[in-house]
Amino acid sequence: MITTYRSLALRGIAAGGIAGAASALVQLLVTEIPIRAALAVEEAREPAAGEGHSHGEEELVSRGAQVVGGMLGVIIVGIAVGLVFATAYALSKRWFTDRTPFSRSLALGAAVFGAVALLPWIKYPGNPPAVGDPETVNYRTALYLGVVAAGLVIVWGASWLAERLRTLTQPVRVTAVLLAVVAAVAVVLLAFPAPPDTIPADMPVTVLWQFRLSSLAQLATLHVGLGVVFGLLIDPATRRSKAAQTAAVA
Repeated sequence: MITTYRSLALRGIAAGGIAGAASALVQLLVTEIPIRAALAVEEAREPAAGEGHSHGEEELVSRGAQVVGGMLGVIIVGIAVGLVFATAYALSKRWFTDRTPFSRSLALGAAVFGAVALLPWIKYPGNPPAVGDPETVNYRTALYLGVVAAGLVIVWGASWLAERLRTLTQPVRVTAVLLAVVAAVAVVLLAFPAPPDTIPADMPVTVLWQFRLSSLAQLATLHVGLGVVFGLLIDPATRRSKAAQTAAVA
């Protein structure tokens, strides 16, 4: 049967690879532009800092090699996320049984994007090179992961609440879940501390926000794209499986 976990996992890996490749393309064509602008700002500080390191150290790994390595890393992450996504999809099949496989996959992709990308981005938007104190990296990482964990809890809670309210009409159930999500998001945004780093005066605002928005677009391409591709892969296959079962029973 197409609905076995092995079949879902294989499609999750394939969908993750495709979504990862699309996200890597966004990284190359969109996110790389503000990154290079930010690197130029960082390099402009070096004379004032006394040229603390040599050009040989800078060229140890060229920017081109870094870009290629980063793109490959995004694809690998996409494959891993796709496998986790397929597992989450398999577990969620007991919920929202009235939805088609494609709509369930799309909703799951959008929910994951909101939890692990959008919510952390609202509280702690990403910064390009030349922004951020290296001494606060661990602290910033802990804060970011804390918001991600809180976002996943919110998604799980929203799914649980929607299932518990199935006896209510659709508009009432949707309104109740949305209000609960908004309240939970507000609590998270207020409970976590402000970003610890300040923006340097020499960092152009346009470069900063171009990087932040392009990074968000890259994450949206990965997570929402994964939901779309996985849904397209599983939906026709699931329908063929159901049709074959119906024919066998008949």
